[in-house]
Amino acid sequence: MRPLTRDAVRWGEDKNAGIKEPTMLRRMTLVTGAALVLILGLGCDRTKQDVAEVGVPVEVQPVATGTVRQYLHFNGDIKAALDVKVYSKVSDRIEAYFVDDGDVVGKGDRIAKIAATTIEQAVRQAEAGLAAAKAQEANLKSEYERAVRLQGEDAMSRQQFDAIRTQYEAVTAQVNQAEAALIMAKSQYKDATITAPIAGVIGKRYFEAGDMATPAAPIVSVVQMDEVKIEVDVTESDLSRLAVDQPATVKVRAFPDEVFAGRVVRISPILDPVTRMATVEVLVSNEGHRLKPGMYGEVDITTGLIEDVLVVPRHVAIERTSLQSAGGNNQVIKNYFVFIVDDSLRARQRQIEPHYVNHQVIAVKDGVRSGERLVISGQNNLRDGMPVFIPDSGGTN
Repeated sequence: MRPLTRDAVRWGEDKNAGIKEPTMLRRMTLVTGAALVLILGLGCDRTKQDVAEVGVPVEVQPVATGTVRQYLHFNGDIKAALDVKVYSKVSDRIEAYFVDDGDVVGKGDRIAKIAATTIEQAVRQAEAGLAAAKAQEANLKSEYERAVRLQGEDAMSRQQFDAIRTQYEAVTAQVNQAEAALIMAKSQYKDATITAPIAGVIGKRYFEAGDMATPAAPIVSVVQMDEVKIEVDVTESDLSRLAVDQPATVKVRAFPDEVFAGRVVRISPILDPVTRMATVEVLVSNEGHRLKPGMYGEVDITTGLIEDVLVVPRHVAIERTSLQSAGGNNQVIKNYFVFIVDDSLRARQRQIEPHYVNHQVIAVKDGVRSGERLVISGQNNLRDGMPVFIPDSGGTN
């Protein structure tokens, strides 16, 4: 066996040293990693705990009682309370207009003049005919009076007297006929000047001076706008809830912040056999003529009031629909849910039983109590039992 040299001994020492050094490093790395994992795990748990304790921010308001107005909502076009179309009785050229759109007119005011050359000639002819008939009547009158005197003195035969009397009566009838013809001609001539049948405002002028007027086409429309009306179509199921003199409110896009008061004035006694709807007319006061015919109006007709009832804003309720079968017919059922904040600052979901629902509020029959804290903002981010935070109260009761 060969003895170990100095170089061989040095190589062995270096080799052993190389084996010991990596082993210690691995042990230190494992210990350090375990410590980091422990620290990170504790940190994550603490963060989750802090988030859970903060909760979801919400806004609340106490549940309160109030009065809820029951109403039916409709849409319709605004019309003038009275809209009269004015026609020309004379077929001829429009000679002149005396009004324009928007002008205020009184009853009998001139609107337009129709050229009436032919009618003027007819008036002159009727006047001449009447004058001739009256002259002939005057001649026969004196002869008839003389015949009456002679007949009384037995100086004229009965046959002669009857002939003169017949002539006189015929001339008298001709005079009456000529007078009637003259009256008719003058009436036609008067019709050539068109006047307003009612007091109001010129809603529309349909022609211009120089156009031909005919009895089949209106010249202008005269409207009365101190009051306007809206006619709405009501379904068969809603008709029983309406009555004359029920109050109504009207809103238009031109005045979005204003509400105009009106009332039901007429309910059609019959329904359209095609649509199964009845026409209901609502009359609205129109001071200043701000509501214009042709505007689109939204009408709410009040059908009743529910007093001293718990009221929940419609927008805070979460609406869920379900399909249920009853008697072989499928019905869509609407369920309403709200969130209440309890004393431990946790959200509690409640299903409410509505007494009446409209676009703004829900009249609640059961499900919440007066004074409970109702979530009015942030409810869509909640689940039953989640902790909440109320910023205005600092998260405390």
